[in-house]
Amino acid sequence: MTAGSALMSLMMNENFREPEHLGTMIGRVAPFLSKKAQLLAGWGAHYGMGFVFAAVYVELWETGKIKHTIKNGLILGFLSGVLGMLVWKGTFKAHPLPPFINKSNFYIQRIPAHIVFAVFATISYRLIKAQEEEAAEEQAKVV
Repeated sequence: MTAGSALMSLMMNENFREPEHLGTMIGRVAPFLSKKAQLLAGWGAHYGMGFVFAAVYVELWETGKIKHTIKNGLILGFLSGVLGMLVWKGTFKAHPLPPFINKSNFYIQRIPAHIVFAVFATISYRLIKAQEEEAAEEQAKVV
């Protein structure tokens, strides 16, 4: 997702890099932090939210609420993109000095970025589950 945002930034000649925007916003409310600390906090917040999204996906798959198919990954990505767009919109609105960016373009590119994230999360989950099943079968043969 982060690479997708960087690619979209290059293609549209705008900065869509979430960690940088988060670092900017953190720095504007905590100017005593070094630039390095601001950027590190931005990356931490960005990866923290990615972890939350992935944890929700895993919970949905593990509880059987949805199947871990590519189609469902696309749907999860779209829904996550809409949610991400709303979170960013609220964040920019609540922040006293949000970054000066084309917010419409920033919001819209959230959807394909989250679709890519969710599809890769789905593929990763499927690979991990297949490996776990294979290991369980090998263990059963030994016992």
